[in-house]
Parts: sequence; C-alpha cells; structure tokens
Amino acid sequence: MRKLIFLFCASLCIGCKSEPEKKTREVLLGDAMGLKYAKGFTVKDFENYKILEINKPWPETKKSYRFALLKQNYDSEFWFKEKSRFDAVIELPINRLVATSTTHLPALELLNVEKKLVGFPGTDYVSSEKIKTQIDNGNIRELGKNEGLNTEVLLELNPDVVVAFGIEGGNRSLETIQKSGIPVIFNGDWVESSPLAKAEWIKFFSVLFGKEKEADSIFNQIEKDYLGAKALAQNVKSKPKVLSGAMHSDVWYLPNGTSTEAQLLKDANVNYLWSNTEGSGSLKLNFESVFVKAKTADIWLSPSNYTSYRSLKNGNENHSMFDAFQNKNIYSFTNTTGATGGVLYYELGMTRPDLVLKDIIKICHPELLKEYSPYFFKPLP
Repeated sequence: MRKLIFLFCASLCIGCKSEPEKKTREVLLGDAMGLKYAKGFTVKDFENYKILEINKPWPETKKSYRFALLKQNYDSEFWFKEKSRFDAVIELPINRLVATSTTHLPALELLNVEKKLVGFPGTDYVSSEKIKTQIDNGNIRELGKNEGLNTEVLLELNPDVVVAFGIEGGNRSLETIQKSGIPVIFNGDWVESSPLAKAEWIKFFSVLFGKEKEADSIFNQIEKDYLGAKALAQNVKSKPKVLSGAMHSDVWYLPNGTSTEAQLLKDANVNYLWSNTEGSGSLKLNFESVFVKAKTADIWLSPSNYTSYRSLKNGNENHSMFDAFQNKNIYSFTNTTGATGGVLYYELGMTRPDLVLKDIIKICHPELLKEYSPYFFKPLP
C-alpha cells in the first residue's frame, strides 16, 4: 500500500511539472525577431505560428496585446482551444488590410504590398503615387476619419486585419469592428523614443505579409545612411543656433529636448536652444522667454504649419522680430506636398529619418553633403 501511495504521489508531481516545462520549452523554441531600436513590439517565430505582442500602443498604457499569427498547416482544432489566450488569432499571410494612418503607408509601399490595402480614412491626404493610383482605380475605399470610421463600409470590405493607432484606449468604431470578429492591431510606432526606433516598425508590417527578409534589408540601409550622416556631422567646427516651432494663441510650441525631433537636431550636431529640456509632448512657452533665448538664432526650422513669411507674420507680428526671419533663414517641410496637398513629411518622414537628418545637415552645415538636395525641408517662400 505504501508503495502504491508513493507511486501515486510521484505521478502527481511529474504531472504538475510537465505543464510548466512544456510552456518553458515553447518559449525557448521560439525565435525572437532581432529588433535593434524598437521597444513597442516583439515577435517570436515558431514552426507553425508567430506570436506578436504590442507592448505600448499609446503613452501611459499598461496593457499589452498578444496576437497569434498562424502559418500554413496549422492545427485548427488546437487553435480553437487556444484562442482565448490571445486578443486575436490571425491567419497568415494577410491579403486584405485596412490601415488608419498615413505613417503606415510607406511601409506597405516599400514592402511592395500596397495592393493589399483595401480601405483607408482620409484618402485625400495620401501622397504616395502608387497608393493614390490604387485609390483612383477604386481599389481602396474611403473610410471617413480615424476617430469615427465608417464601420458599414469597413465591415463590407471584410479585411483580414485593421491596423489602427490610438491616443488612448477608447474608440467606439474600433470596438464595433472587433466585436464583428475583425482583428484590430494597434500600431505604436509614434510612441517610440528615437527616429530609428520609429523607422524599425517596418518590421511589424513585414510579419503580417511574410516579408521579414525584405524589411531587414530596407531598414539596414536606412540605418546605415542615418548613422553615416550622423557621423559626418560630428566633424563640423561650428554649430548654428537653431529655433523651432511658432506661436499659436499666445503660446509658442516647440520640441522638448527628449523628443525625436530634438534627437534629429542633436544627431545633426546643431545647437538646439532647448536641448536640455525634458518631458512628454511639446514645450509650451510664452513669447518673451522664446525671444530672449532665440532672437539671434541662426536658423529657424519647422515654423509650425505656416507656409510663407507673410502668413508667419500675419499669424503673429512678433515672429518678424527674430534675426532668422529678417535674414530669410527659415526652412519648413509644410510646402512639400503630394498631388492632393497632403504633407509628405507626415507620411514618409517617420519611415525615412535618414532623409530628414540629411535635410537638417544640408541646411545647417551646407559645406557637407554637397551633392544632396533636401527632400522635405525647403526655404520658406
């Protein structure tokens, strides 16, 4: 009897250990995607599936989202039982996609999957020529606005996935879509803390389409060009003083020193006058504090959405008091637009920080990059 009791207890112990061991083994067998900069998502690749986790889709959130991405020859019976462990179970590859931000579009074009896009909110603001052609041909439907998507049209499109972005968790349109059984994945590229981290989200899109190798090649080239330009700028002997932003309703908005915009200025090796500040979002200052510090700034970059010296002065006469205004040393990306007027920087700038950095270096250190013509930033007319 004692032997029987011992054997029974031993079998219980073995049974208790087998489940954790199985889970540990499962985790160890998954190949993690090599991410150099991005912190907002992770991918683990298993034999017949991948696990995608979105860690920080918007600031201050503590919730993460997990998705099982199933390859061919997956066990449907197994995944029917396992789906409760995930926010959604999605079959790969994706053939019908809805995206919700212009920042999502360059990755689709670079990966040559723009024809998989079937719906988008605000098609009038799209600058990409390839995607604009798809819109004009009726292959991409208009979905209204991100804050209030046309759910009737979207459900009719029946996409495999909706790639969304959120300032915070609440969006009734997206909740309706999820309840209908269409997976929604929040893209958190904009929350990343460095230009290269944001650009690396092309690898997020590559996972959905089985284009990981292509994404690695594309990103490696962007990284190489970015770091090469940064290294070149470190050799300059003088650093121009730089002002940014502009007045709106008696408040001057400009990048704080820990923002990705300030990181670009640092990597361009310029003297950004607010580089030592910290915080989330933009700095909000009064005119007097900006004027005292930046009256003699050599260059003024990104004067908000003002499109000319006249509009800048009409917006607030105090703008004309700065040396950079009087010396005509203001540069903006606002006038670089697509066929329908969408600002190209807002669409492509996050994916191509190498071009943004080269623009700033060319403007602030004209002796460098002699054969380069700025892509986004142009002199304010």
